[in-house]
Amino acid sequence: MPVRRSTRKGTVVSTSDKAKNKIQETKGKVKETAGQAVGNERLEAEGAADQTAGDVKQAGEKVKDAAKSLKP
Repeated sequence: MPVRRSTRKGTVVSTSDKAKNKIQETKGKVKETAGQAVGNERLEAEGAADQTAGDVKQAGEKVKDAAKSLKP
């Protein structure tokens, strides 16, 4: 089912993006753990990179939320 992209107070878009970012973080953690378990440094590094990307995106969403709360 497609996600409804509404701009009404940003709730649908923001929630959807936050969920996608959290999934990326979780996938990264799984990759990193699997890489550590089998001794695959490349997989471990990819996992760490995915986690970092998810964290950065989450921070961006928090900034957007803070900016929206400042608007009258």
